[in-house]
Amino acid sequence: MRIAVVGDVLLDADVHGAAHRLSPDGPVPVVDVAEVAHRPGGAGLAALLLAASGCQTTLVTAMGDDEDADRLRSLLSDVQLAVGPSGAPTPVKRRVVANDQVIARLDENCGRGDPPQLTPQMISALRSSDGILVADYGRGLCALPELRTELTALAQRIPVVWDPHPRGADPVPGAAAVTPNLTEACATAGIGSPSRRHAATAAADLVGRWSARSVVVTLGTGGAAVVTDDGALPQFIPAPHQAHGDACGAGDRFAGSLTRQLALGTDIGPAVEHAVAAASAFIAGGGVSSLDPTTAGTDGAPRGGSCGGSSIPDVQQRTAAIRRAGGTVVATGGCFDLLHAGHARTLSAARSLGDFLIVCLNSDPSIRRLKGDGRPLMQEADRVELLEALECVDAVVVFGEDTPEEVLSELRPDLWVKGGDYVSETLPEAHLLRTWGGQAVTVPFHPARSTTQLAEALRIVS
Repeated sequence: MRIAVVGDVLLDADVHGAAHRLSPDGPVPVVDVAEVAHRPGGAGLAALLLAASGCQTTLVTAMGDDEDADRLRSLLSDVQLAVGPSGAPTPVKRRVVANDQVIARLDENCGRGDPPQLTPQMISALRSSDGILVADYGRGLCALPELRTELTALAQRIPVVWDPHPRGADPVPGAAAVTPNLTEACATAGIGSPSRRHAATAAADLVGRWSARSVVVTLGTGGAAVVTDDGALPQFIPAPHQAHGDACGAGDRFAGSLTRQLALGTDIGPAVEHAVAAASAFIAGGGVSSLDPTTAGTDGAPRGGSCGGSSIPDVQQRTAAIRRAGGTVVATGGCFDLLHAGHARTLSAARSLGDFLIVCLNSDPSIRRLKGDGRPLMQEADRVELLEALECVDAVVVFGEDTPEEVLSELRPDLWVKGGDYVSETLPEAHLLRTWGGQAVTVPFHPARSTTQLAEALRIVS
């Protein structure tokens, strides 16, 4: 699978530190800088995320000849480059992050300069691709007439996905999908106040205006709205669960995943569904801080259990921020086969004890060993999805062992919560938790509510 990402590349720098006092020069926080992290931005980030997902990725872009451009080339070592001269200094965007909160952004060389140059190498890279993602960041590359002519012709035989920018060029006719966010879509369609109820109306207007095969309006944690040029009813794709965290790069993850799926021949609805899930998992897994390819699964979704859930590295990244803020990490575990009211009460009570709840979920093979060949009643992926849909659950980690000691040793929660039918001192986890200063506790048990009783009742009814 060969994907070309064409567009403007930037250098992003995150200045991390702590802020505990105000400056005497004015009411602004003083940030004690701990580290500065660099990464590609713009089309460069989109290309890097696609390469991390296993795609053979070529970045088609224009770059300058300065120290920051050299840094970009080093950061993009996993991406093939087809680069023309930009004739301008490398644009740099610096985010100041204090106590895990972005408090300012400083832009350097980000104004639009002279038009960049298109080279034969850049055109060749586009023509040899199975799909193209246009990541327009408004610096002029995507407005070049010769590039637009090439993309218009290619859109007739391979999927071209266009991720637009408010200061960028219009998508070329025939794009398989154009992916504005809600604010961009409503502004372009002339709708005054953007709201989700206007998403489909704006998308329908833009399908005709841009001669696109589909317009996909991204809605953040609300998922996406899809309108196609065939007159079908608008389709809303919800996010699989509410992902909280740094959303930087989520749009690039979404657009890259969508391009890959369309290049594989996936229909637009399922392709958008996959892209929404990938973007949600990206945020839940730590966002741009999770770019290490060893923690990325197919299409960039975090690896968890065999059929879903979060990976241990993803959860460790998320809980690290909770702990830095002085919060409490809580975990509970079980099979959760046929989710019932007793489960819901236990999970809600567990979440009330802290700031982040991890559910350690027995895998399907683990349940069969514990309860026999007739179990589980619901497949692992369905159990993960139901648990992640609960507002009180922040992460689900699937484990394959008979007991959760191994996964707990890696996650190291502050509290391990079980129903009141357990005596905490007889739980093997109680001793384990004490080894790192944690504690095993119980919450009220609700009798006459059990999966076994429900399964028996269903057997009798059927």
